[in-house]
Amino acid sequence: EKTHRSRSAILKKWVFQGELLISASAVGFYGDRNDETLDENAAVGDLFLSEVVKKWEEATEKEKNAEIRVVNARMGIVLSPKGGALSLMLPVFRLGLGGRLGNGEQFISWIALSDVLRAYHFGVEHEEVQGPVNFCAPFPEKNKNFTKILAKKLNRPAFFHVPSFLIKLFIRQQGKELLLASAKVFPKKLEKAGFLFENQKLQQAFDTLL
Repeated sequence: EKTHRSRSAILKKWVFQGELLISASAVGFYGDRNDETLDENAAVGDLFLSEVVKKWEEATEKEKNAEIRVVNARMGIVLSPKGGALSLMLPVFRLGLGGRLGNGEQFISWIALSDVLRAYHFGVEHEEVQGPVNFCAPFPEKNKNFTKILAKKLNRPAFFHVPSFLIKLFIRQQGKELLLASAKVFPKKLEKAGFLFENQKLQQAFDTLL
């Protein structure tokens, strides 16, 4: 309760005095980078989604120029059984119809919802956290491994897979960018500032979430 009151006081200080802006962003900033190691210093990608995220972050420049601390929270895929990508995957995998997308070699940068919330609190409390900040677990997984770990957790097979050409044919550019792009992203700034993830590895996250 004491910690809760302390955090509430800090939140009120930042919010009402206009000293902090946290803007939700995405690791889509980096585009399709295969197995390249990416931290906050990596350049913007060349996909449409990369340009969207870049412009979204540029919209916070006026706050930076006004000496307001800005955190551009570049979030990976947020895992929760109550919404988002995981909630869409669960019914399919529980039927034993899950499988890799394309060749399964693309990296998925993910984060459990509880760690997203904790990272937001951490960003409020630690003034050194600013600018682009990767909100993703420190162990990204390839799509094929993500599939195997989830299927094993649900005690289901994962023999099916969706070929790349079908994704490109039916979902076109959006499907290519959202489902086949690879981004191996690491939370360098959060870890350097001392943030500890409750769910560092995917198996651990599924054990907690499911």
